[in-house]
Amino acid sequence: MGRITEDLIRRNAEHNDCIIFSLEELSLHQQEIERLEHIDKWCRDLKILYLQNNLIGKIENVSKLKKLEYLNLALNNIEKIENLEGCEGLTKLDLTVNFVGELSSVQTLQHNIHLKELFLMGNPCADFDGYRPFVVATLHQLKWLDGKEIERSERIQALQNFPVIERQIREQEKAYCLQRAQEKEEALRKMQEEHENQAEKSHPGLDGSWFTDIAATLPSSLDSKDHLQAPEMQEGNNKKKSDDCKDDLEFWNKPSLFTPESRLETLRHIEKQRKDQEKLSEKKKKVKPPRTLITEEGNALNVNEPKLDFSLKDDEKHNQIMLDLAVYRYMDTSLIDVDVQPTYVRVMIKGKPFQLVLPAEVRPDSSSVKRSQTTGHLLICMPKVEEVITVGHQTSKPLKGMSDSSMEQTNKRNKQVERLEVDPSKHSFPDVANIVQGGKHAPRRLRPEPTIIPSEEDPDFEDNPEVPPLI
Repeated sequence: MGRITEDLIRRNAEHNDCIIFSLEELSLHQQEIERLEHIDKWCRDLKILYLQNNLIGKIENVSKLKKLEYLNLALNNIEKIENLEGCEGLTKLDLTVNFVGELSSVQTLQHNIHLKELFLMGNPCADFDGYRPFVVATLHQLKWLDGKEIERSERIQALQNFPVIERQIREQEKAYCLQRAQEKEEALRKMQEEHENQAEKSHPGLDGSWFTDIAATLPSSLDSKDHLQAPEMQEGNNKKKSDDCKDDLEFWNKPSLFTPESRLETLRHIEKQRKDQEKLSEKKKKVKPPRTLITEEGNALNVNEPKLDFSLKDDEKHNQIMLDLAVYRYMDTSLIDVDVQPTYVRVMIKGKPFQLVLPAEVRPDSSSVKRSQTTGHLLICMPKVEEVITVGHQTSKPLKGMSDSSMEQTNKRNKQVERLEVDPSKHSFPDVANIVQGGKHAPRRLRPEPTIIPSEEDPDFEDNPEVPPLI
């Protein structure tokens, strides 16, 4: 069964950025809530509160919601109107299809002076004689009852007949309270019987199924025994399924009164069926074996589990391999994991592997990954290991004046492999001891540079006596 928790309120407060203290509108319908709690402490500024189609049995913990204007409690298990005096701003109250039998409890709404609309249709009190005049005469501030406007003449007539109508309502209330007490006793008795039946079914030894199951757990060395036990287990499972189907049909075909207890019983039965179905689905669910990415021999396989489009290009100009992977445009990059190996590349996308064997060996440490912000594509650049160096061969053009014989000689020289001539006597191991000689070498005398004396025959020569001679 559901409960009102802080997490539940935050999940239903997305329109307010999940902030609950300033929340003005909250919808908690169809949450199987059995009790009203915590709302008056966490959401003091609430103006609209939807709690329809739950299992709430009592109005409580809402008296501190001073700003509350609309409260919807339709399709619940409420039997009495109470604890709404503190909701000073309440203008609309919906209690459609509940179990309100004490019609006199509407007198507690006299303190809600701003209450204009009230819905009580579908409640036991709505079948009482004098129901509408009693409510109209009790709540003077009310303008609409069950979607129908209250006219002035109707109110005057209800006030005139109020003493008689009130007496009739009290008598019908007493009869209804006695009937409800009997229904509660009957529901309690049925619940005890069901618990006893379940205890008997779960007790060992009443049916022979437990004894047959014990034999199945004993170790057996013969394959024939195991072969015989398998059909017995299948028969037991089929029998159990048929019993469950019978119980389900019996439950839905059984006549029952429309009471809070019957609603709770129905919900528990549905919840039990859901749990049994989940257990069966978990048993049937087969564990998917992990996908093989690398064989036992160590060979990588091509895998495209995410089923993405891709293109692989060999860029000879930059000596690299480029992989363009069409990743989903709006996927978060944190869900992508790239692993580049020398012979293959692997990309994990939301846990699904994409693996591709490369045509040449690459350098993982020099690889780079980029992602487009517009298309979402993933571009992986992987440099190759071999560095191919291409050298252009220069062909010499023959001169016009060269003869055919000289051209043939040059072609022969080009074809011949030139090798360095090395004296074999020089191949001996050097003498380390004679590397540094003991004697002192005389300093070398530098040759004087020849002086260039200008000749008188030079036309630019001028004999100036003031200039000293060059040394």
